[in-house]
This record gives sequence, C-alpha cells and structure tokens, in this order.
Amino acid sequence: MHLDSVVTALDLLSTFAFAIVGARIAASRNMDYGGITLIAATASISGGTLRNVFIGAQPPWLQHPWLFASIVLAVLLTIFSKDSGPVGRFILSLDTLGLAVATVSSANYALSMNANFVGAVILGLIGAVTGGLLRDVLCQVEPVLLHRETIGTSCFAGALVYVSLYHLSAPTIVSVLVGGAVVVLVRELSIKFNLNLPKIK
Repeated sequence: MHLDSVVTALDLLSTFAFAIVGARIAASRNMDYGGITLIAATASISGGTLRNVFIGAQPPWLQHPWLFASIVLAVLLTIFSKDSGPVGRFILSLDTLGLAVATVSSANYALSMNANFVGAVILGLIGAVTGGLLRDVLCQVEPVLLHRETIGTSCFAGALVYVSLYHLSAPTIVSVLVGGAVVVLVRELSIKFNLNLPKIK
C-alpha cells in the first residue's frame, strides 16, 4: 500500500473525527455558529499543520483543500442536530478514533519525509494532541491532555509501536492497525478504570 494513499485517507478520517468533537464541545459552551466553525477547524487541522511546520512542508489543508469538506460536514451535523449538552461517551469514542488515526498518520507522514526514529515518534504525538489542546484552551475548559485519560501516553505508545513496526519492515497495513489499536486500547482502559499518570500531591 502506497504511503501517500495511506496518509491521505487517514488525514481525511482524523479531520472529520476531530472536527465533530470540536464542534460538539463548542456547542456545549454555547458558542455561535462562527465559534463552532472556528473550534472545529482548530481542533481538526492544527495538529497536522504543526507537524508539517516542523518537517518543513506545507500544511495538509494547503496540499489537500478538500479536507475542509470534513470540517463543513461536522459543523453542519452539529448545527442541525441541535445538541448542545455535555459531551457523552460516543463523542469520547470519536475523539479516541481521531487520536489513533492522527497518531499513525502523523508518524507515517514523518517517516515518508525521512524523519529518524525519534523524530517520527515525537511528530506522531504532536500531530495527534495539538488540536485537542488548542480546542480546550479556546473553549475555556481544563485541557484533558494535561490532567486525565492519558491522552499523551496513548498517542506516544501508539506512535512508538507504529514506528518500530515500520523499521522492522512490517506490512504497512499491519503497522497502521496495530499502532492505532494501541492508542485506542490505552486510552479506553484509562477511561474505564480512571487511570492517570502520577500527580504531585
């Protein structure tokens, strides 16, 4: 499977997942349509943008403007559903899916741009968590990344597994599925059992 096709498909999926989560959180904060659109866009494309800035490449949305279609769809679904209640378990699951896809996509893209092992892992992490962090800051809620659900740990573990499999010459589809599954498994376990990294008491 060609790397470019994998990255394109994963970027489209993660863009929609992050956009719908961002739009729902913005709606729950009683933002207007403009605010919902801004948060959806920020949550969905800022991670890939920062990843590419570090690599020295154009942001994904300049290379592939059709990514904005995912954002528009997410915003319209949020507006027409008229649901502005607190984010539920389904939205958390979408966020987890977005994290898994963005982690693998970002690490994959970094490797396609000849990043070394450590660089690809770090860029996989950055591409996954940046959008959610900015989303929470703009929505004036405590960033989930910084205090619960081991989001950073999940994405780091998934990126590490994916890049390791890549360097072991595993088939691309196997590396993608296993790396993404690690992200999902670690985060879902942390949510189910309320697991967090240690904190200073």
